[in-house]
Amino acid sequence: MMSVSFKYWDDCVDPEDMQLLWTDRAVRKEWTDANERKGHKIHLSRDPDGQPYLTQTEMRAVAGIVVERHFKSQIDSDMICALAEILSDRQLLAEQYDKKTKETKMGIMQISPMTADWLIREMGYKNYVIQENANMLYKPFINVYFGAAYIKWLSCYDEKERSEEYVVRAYKCGIIKAAHKSTTDYFQRYLFIKDSLPPKSVLKRNHKDLNPAVLAVDVPSPMKAGDGYAYWDARVSQEDMEDMWRNPDVVKEWSKSGEIRGRVRFSQDEEKSPYLSRVEVKALAQIIIQRYFSTREIQAAALAALAEVCSMRFVNGVRTRTGLMGIDYPTASWLYREIGHKEYKVSSVDDVYNPFVSMYFGASYFDWLSEYKGR
Repeated sequence: MMSVSFKYWDDCVDPEDMQLLWTDRAVRKEWTDANERKGHKIHLSRDPDGQPYLTQTEMRAVAGIVVERHFKSQIDSDMICALAEILSDRQLLAEQYDKKTKETKMGIMQISPMTADWLIREMGYKNYVIQENANMLYKPFINVYFGAAYIKWLSCYDEKERSEEYVVRAYKCGIIKAAHKSTTDYFQRYLFIKDSLPPKSVLKRNHKDLNPAVLAVDVPSPMKAGDGYAYWDARVSQEDMEDMWRNPDVVKEWSKSGEIRGRVRFSQDEEKSPYLSRVEVKALAQIIIQRYFSTREIQAAALAALAEVCSMRFVNGVRTRTGLMGIDYPTASWLYREIGHKEYKVSSVDDVYNPFVSMYFGASYFDWLSEYKGR
């Protein structure tokens, strides 16, 4: 790999992400106190050895943006911040060579090119393209993105919901040593660091800026104003929206809340996480069944109940569960390629955050399970 050197934030962060960092109150104060000015290149902090690193304030902001953008309601940004402290001391160019695996772990979250490639290829995390340029992993937003993706994978390793302690120890020392007594100290240090993190900053970001761009499908201009809401029309196709508008119960609910065609808001909880109402989930399940499973013994009530259990009806899912129906990218991809359920295409993990896609593959998996080994 070619040598890498970053002097400024602008050397390793896209202009759009720099704008988001400036909107973080704590980052803005820290930078202005250091005589940094918006519109000029921002110096990276350096340790006594001259190595660039992120301050705790900057680390919290980067982790917060990545989680809001890609892992909302699934990962705690504090876990990322505390792990970054243990793994690399928040150093951008940190490296560690593993003699056993013959891999070089890179950057803040110590992600190897092989791990990043696997997360892209097999797990569908395709918001950043690494290809032959492994040095991109030194860039903070890219490194934290793949680190968070790896945390997400570890949190449900072997199809079991894992504890925070397991994830931390497995991330630092590998899955085999996750329960070994030699890794106990790492978790204790992690807890100490996590409890010592500075308070989260009050954010003043446009919610629109934090949505994965890949989720947008010809987003109407009124939804680009950044009003704090996530929109149905930005997630699903026009055809799917038309079917929702044909449901009388949905029309009644949407009309009551002032929704209009081309600008239908998701409901939100107090943390602004979008979710579906029970009326919307029921209608969605009915549409999917009528379209694709009318000859199968699948009930809309059963799918609606699964959405309640798997995700509490949150669009992005909760904790280890991905999307409305808790169907992750590998499962959806398998159903698409191997079982032949191809009404919706899945190219990346972001596709399963579409409620129609998630419901379709949830119904597909339900149907497959109903016949598994003749059941």
